[in-house]
Amino acid sequence: MNPNLHKIKSYHPRVLEKKLTEYVNHFSAIGLTGPRQSGKSTLLLHQLKDYQYVTFDDFRTVALYHDDPNKFMRIYSNKIIFDEVQKVPGLFNDIKIAIDADRQTTGKFILTGSSQFSLIKNITESLAGRIGLLSLLPYQYAEMPDQLRYQSIYQGAYPELVNKKFELAADWYSSYLDTYITKDVNDLANIGDKRDFRRLISLLAANTSQLLNMSAYAKDLGVDVKTIKRWISVLEASYIIFLLPPYYQNFGKRIVKSPKMYFYDTGLISYLTGINSKESFEQGPMLGSLFENYIVSDILKRELHTKSHAELFFYRSSNGEEIDLIIDRKNKRELIEIKAGETFTPRMTKEIEKFNDQNTIGYLLYRGKTKTYLPNVRVLNYQEYLKSSTIPNR
Repeated sequence: MNPNLHKIKSYHPRVLEKKLTEYVNHFSAIGLTGPRQSGKSTLLLHQLKDYQYVTFDDFRTVALYHDDPNKFMRIYSNKIIFDEVQKVPGLFNDIKIAIDADRQTTGKFILTGSSQFSLIKNITESLAGRIGLLSLLPYQYAEMPDQLRYQSIYQGAYPELVNKKFELAADWYSSYLDTYITKDVNDLANIGDKRDFRRLISLLAANTSQLLNMSAYAKDLGVDVKTIKRWISVLEASYIIFLLPPYYQNFGKRIVKSPKMYFYDTGLISYLTGINSKESFEQGPMLGSLFENYIVSDILKRELHTKSHAELFFYRSSNGEEIDLIIDRKNKRELIEIKAGETFTPRMTKEIEKFNDQNTIGYLLYRGKTKTYLPNVRVLNYQEYLKSSTIPNR
């Protein structure tokens, strides 16, 4: 049994368990990315109890590899979890050699990292065709304990915080952000002025669910647009924010070309904008944008954790027509309108009704009651839609 199992104090089943099992039985190596503290190590240790766990967060392990790579690979040759593997780029070629020497054995290596760009860059260069890629994000709605689901809209979904019922959440996010800026950012890029970088994160939080206007942020911070673009890439690479591209395929109208920006975790938005209670969430100016961010990020988690291969977009035409979220599943589309209100009115579904066709179904997700409306437009309480993912072993 893995000696690290004792470190798991509590475990909530994850949707990704099913895909992880499938990949271990199919690929020689599996790459698992996701932000720090999303539960990657906990999931792997729980599911793969007969695997050895090796972390390159420990400088002694890094030194052990560099001192004698051949010996290192002899010791760690099968059923190994290599955590934060992007810190030893030379290891990827050694793993490639080990896999090519024995292509019949599956599940030999599990590679994890908290920077998707660094990990995927090395995988593309050395392990293309030999590895299956998965992502683990903080808890999605279906994985949350029932009694904490509403609170998670504004306090986030990082497993450690959820397991502690959001106690000292502000202190946790403060520490998380400081560690991220001082450690992870340095590993990814030379940021320069870390205070301006921190200010950018706060500005983004205040403007979540909005179009990304890099020129405005450059002006506010007194830096050039190229710097903002590079910083945005760093925030994407380390799972702080994600960009939702505009949909342009066949609605046949001029569209807004800028992406919309969202945070992977709404608790970080709340920390950065001073939302620290249910009252400050419900009564504050961020209610609509924070609720939209929560829904979009939770749907993204669902699609990634189930490896659905769906693509997410938004739509906004030059004359103001807008659809908050489009899930493109190739042979069908879901058009989703998101409202933080609790009272239904027909105007809420006006846009999605306009673009509906035989390959499309529309949803209004809001905080009111589910009700029958039109055959191809469903009016749902958001919880009914988000609980659709199944959890193994529950």
